[in-house]
Amino acid sequence: MSSQATNTPIDSGSVQRAGCLPEWQRQELPEPLPFTFRNVLRTIGPGAILLAGSIGGGEWIVGPLTTVRYGTGILWVATVGIFLQMIFNLEAIRYTLYTGEPILTGIMRLRPGRWLWGPFYMAAGTLQLATPALALGCANVLFTAGKGDLPDPGGGDRRTLFLLSLAVLALTVFLLQCGKSIERMLERLSWSMVIFIFVFLVAANVLFVPAEIWLRTAVGFVSPGFLPANMDWVLLGVFAATAGSGGLGNLAVSNLVRDKGLGMAHWSGSIGGMLSDDATEVRPIGQVFEVTSGSLQRWRTWWKYLLVDQSVLWALGCVAGMFLNVNLAQAIVSPGDVPADNAAGAFQARYMAEKMWSGFWFLALLNGFWILFSTQLGNTDCLTRICTDTLWAGWPAVRRQRARRVYFLLLMLFAVWGVIALASGDSALSLFRILGLLASPILAVGAIQILVVNMSFLPAQLRPPLWRRVCLILCGLVYGTLAIVSLTAEYRKWTQPPKQAPAAEVTNSAPGQSPAGSTK
Repeated sequence: MSSQATNTPIDSGSVQRAGCLPEWQRQELPEPLPFTFRNVLRTIGPGAILLAGSIGGGEWIVGPLTTVRYGTGILWVATVGIFLQMIFNLEAIRYTLYTGEPILTGIMRLRPGRWLWGPFYMAAGTLQLATPALALGCANVLFTAGKGDLPDPGGGDRRTLFLLSLAVLALTVFLLQCGKSIERMLERLSWSMVIFIFVFLVAANVLFVPAEIWLRTAVGFVSPGFLPANMDWVLLGVFAATAGSGGLGNLAVSNLVRDKGLGMAHWSGSIGGMLSDDATEVRPIGQVFEVTSGSLQRWRTWWKYLLVDQSVLWALGCVAGMFLNVNLAQAIVSPGDVPADNAAGAFQARYMAEKMWSGFWFLALLNGFWILFSTQLGNTDCLTRICTDTLWAGWPAVRRQRARRVYFLLLMLFAVWGVIALASGDSALSLFRILGLLASPILAVGAIQILVVNMSFLPAQLRPPLWRRVCLILCGLVYGTLAIVSLTAEYRKWTQPPKQAPAAEVTNSAPGQSPAGSTK
């Protein structure tokens, strides 16, 4: 009697339509593991990958740069950004738990369909992430470790930085092709990187940062205030977006959930590497389950796992990463010593060695490398995965090839573009601004579309509650405003003639040096 009751269909309250792509098939929602601490550690994982990919640009580079320039009173922006992106991530995952499809497949079900939304997100993602800013950041760190000083990209160090960046790109491509499941390989690497990074940051902060700085930094996260009058709006947009996962990474979390096999993604397969002999194939169209009291109970358990993954592991991890990096920067960097662009990723080591302990020179550089490389690895996979899954679901002709082969070909294409971009000679922070500028538009458009997808294609019992719908609309408004303001500011910067520096400000310092010099 009870078994029959649990399998009795519940009226969804609406007729389900599949939109502009083929209909889903029906399948049972798999039984999740009992919700225990041990099983939580076994089940979660996409949040670790997303955290490892988030902590490099926003927390290690932009966060310290922004707060040294404007003070810790700006940190409430990071709190708001991370919270809104957490809701964004969870609502993208909601669709994947029900269908086994990535959220972009759901977006392509919206009118006018794949021919608009597929190219739109692939083009936006390519513009945002194809430029390997973090690979150049890794090269800065490696160069500094070998030479013992910050590089001068405008002089004789440019070729060496270029070659080191190519080596980082090559290592990225190799690692992404090693695993039977790319998601599983990334998860293992991400856990090890995140643990190392946080152990180092916690130790450095506890041993060397005064209590008053801890308090000032903490207050900044929870005390909303006015923005500075001299605010760099482009930097603000980059800071608000990269405090979390910065746009395309937020969308890609649903692809990672699919490959992890959570919820209905259990039936969907995953993308494997070309260097692996065994890999499952990916279903282009997902499967959905019938809403019964039994399936709802299983759904709630799956949802608990993803809440822990995104709210505890990812969101609190982003806050902790931002806090520790900013806290450290407040202790070692004064506003007059804000580093030049070329120092991105390496300047922390110099200041820590000068003002704390000389042994921090190599420890900080090692930590900086892992932070930046984890983000480079995550960004590369994110872009390649998004494009692969979009083509795979939207264009049947692509499925003449295996999914892992499509992933590999796109990965090599983006690697070639990376080489061309690195040859331009721009600095790591200059390239990273491109990444940040395009994050806000993606978050703004994506938030509204996720809301429409979940309200259109999910049964009534599985749709987001009212407060989450409001948060998605707020996410779209906040990042839409930031996108307009920052892109307008960037446009004016490029169209206005450069201002001549007063004669008193002209110095004989070498190109790329900060005002304080670059010697230890």
